Amino acid sequence: MGAAGPDRCGRDPCGALCLLLTYLSVGYADYVILTHILLQPDFWGSLWCPFHAVMFNLIVLLLLACHTRAVFADPGMVPLPDTAIDFSDLRSSTSHKSERSNEDWTVCNRCETYRPPRAHHCRICHRCVRRMDHHCPWINNCVGELNQKYFIQFLFYTGLASLYAMGLVLTTWLWPVDRSFPGKMEGVAGGVSNNHVQMAHCIILLVESILFGVFVTVIFYDQVVSIITDETPIEQLRNRLLKEARREVVHTRKPKIALLREVFGRGFVICWFFPCNCSPPSGGAPAYSYLPNYDV
Repeated sequence: MGAAGPDRCGRDPCGALCLLLTYLSVGYADYVILTHILLQPDFWGSLWCPFHAVMFNLIVLLLLACHTRAVFADPGMVPLPDTAIDFSDLRSSTSHKSERSNEDWTVCNRCETYRPPRAHHCRICHRCVRRMDHHCPWINNCVGELNQKYFIQFLFYTGLASLYAMGLVLTTWLWPVDRSFPGKMEGVAGGVSNNHVQMAHCIILLVESILFGVFVTVIFYDQVVSIITDETPIEQLRNRLLKEARREVVHTRKPKIALLREVFGRGFVICWFFPCNCSPPSGGAPAYSYLPNYDV
């Protein structure tokens, strides 16, 4: 496999900044939840305090695990040849190149190598990536064939953590815990409003949760649509241009469940929620060489 994500794209300052912002945002959210919400008098004497602390940190742990896998996993880099290959004949035949579809091997002029079907070149990583979706600065890596699962899991748990944080803040404001009956929530005014610092932290967390929640929800929806339609954003743009040029694009549709299993694995559906490879031993990622098995 290729090198780790930060090593491949370490020169991208935007990616490094987004990585730092991600960890700072998650750490700040956990700090506010524990210090300014759960460990306050309204929650301290309640059974809800350890319950929410465990559940929220479990979500955070899964979020960080998925993010780490997405960052350091090989997205599907096309291997480079050991020796240079002469593509002068192919470059001269421009008409032959323009008739290629997503099912054909192509030649990358930047990598100076053949690339398998549906592979595209990333200008930030400077490599071709199999079934490349896009380059995401939030993981400082490409989203491709081998790490799209972890990227979508990261989006899912980020959205879940944002929703959980919003729920805790609003619940604390509207229904403070009655300490005389642990586990029961009632009342109309909370102790949070009496502390300006605590209120400020909760407002910042609420705004952060809304912004990140909406942001990852939109991307998550786009990723799922991309999977079930079997078209990456790059391919959608390409097919749209071909359609405008009145060219027919032959694309065989697979069942949606089969497309989802190609990304998340062919094991049990419950395994789709964990950042691990749950496919059977006979499965696994396809292995490509830098040469096609037929004349291009």
